[in-house]
Amino acid sequence: MRTLKLIHGADFHLDSPFQGLTAAKASMRREEQRQMLRRLAELAQREGADLMLLAGDLLDSGNTRSGTGEELLHWLGQVPCPVIIAPGSQDWYCDRSPWARLELPENVTVFKDRAMHLVSVPSVNARIYGAAFTGPTSPSLLKGFHADRKPGMYNLLCIHGEVSNPSSPYNPISEEDLAASGIDYAALGHVHSASGLMQSGGCRYAWPGCPEGRGFEETGSKSLYVVELQQGECQLRPVQIATRQYHSLTLDITEKDPLLLIHTSLPDDTVRDVYRITLTGDTPEAPNLQKLHQNLDEMFFSLQLRDRTRPSQDIWNSIGEDTLRGLFLSKLRALYDKSQTDADRFRIEQAARWGLAALENGEEVAVHENP
Repeated sequence: MRTLKLIHGADFHLDSPFQGLTAAKASMRREEQRQMLRRLAELAQREGADLMLLAGDLLDSGNTRSGTGEELLHWLGQVPCPVIIAPGSQDWYCDRSPWARLELPENVTVFKDRAMHLVSVPSVNARIYGAAFTGPTSPSLLKGFHADRKPGMYNLLCIHGEVSNPSSPYNPISEEDLAASGIDYAALGHVHSASGLMQSGGCRYAWPGCPEGRGFEETGSKSLYVVELQQGECQLRPVQIATRQYHSLTLDITEKDPLLLIHTSLPDDTVRDVYRITLTGDTPEAPNLQKLHQNLDEMFFSLQLRDRTRPSQDIWNSIGEDTLRGLFLSKLRALYDKSQTDADRFRIEQAARWGLAALENGEEVAVHENP
């Protein structure tokens, strides 16, 4: 059989809220998501793709902006090959969904219900099976399914779901289901971290994760996949089309200058990305996050600083003093002793540090998290 090349993407989550960014920067990020669609079409043209399989959650909800849905379908219409879409848990298919309301380009097919359907593309020797979420959750859609084998044809699957979690409410898919499916390659979506190429029986499968990070649970490089199938072989190549990345960095500032340590720990180019820097270690006083943020802010698209340091001396030494300081610490220590978790005790220690700094300096101290 001829080599089959396809683009496999999922979980775009267009029109995400981008919580944690300012309103202006969140709006900018949503626009950058829409610009990603042009790069998706350009990738398909550049690669000479035979098919594009998009495994759900392309939209962040059914209430997406009409302009976003129109722009998505515009750029998918520029893709020079058939595009197959399996709606997922966020962009599930119903009469009110954008998939039903907007006019689909001729090259785009969207699965509309939970029954397994077949789209045949004989010009590239491909048969694509798939189904849609019709609500925010879905029972198993693959259980008991087996694709007929046609000589000289690749069997493909495009579906949103979660592998190896039988209790998942999001179309649980088992390794046994995949092995028995008769599918050569299953293009999956739902999980936002990339799987790499996996195999169960004769079925290769993967999920690419989200192509553009939207928060600190989606850090680092993000991509979609270029997949090539030929004579029982499968090659998978990640390709990045994102504008920015999220990064999380933890630094121990014990006996170190925090500003200098941050500068020496960062890569050369951070200006396009979103960073969260968490400071840990034992320090005599809390780091001044406001001052650090003022010195560092221009180095990033957006920066969050977190103080997770602990006091390097016993902050409770003044308990029992007939002073405002002693009374303040006595009340906090009573709360500390009643606390049930390390997180609660940590917050009380921090409150003691900030309160003592305010009492000693006669001024407000930096907040422990910025912004």
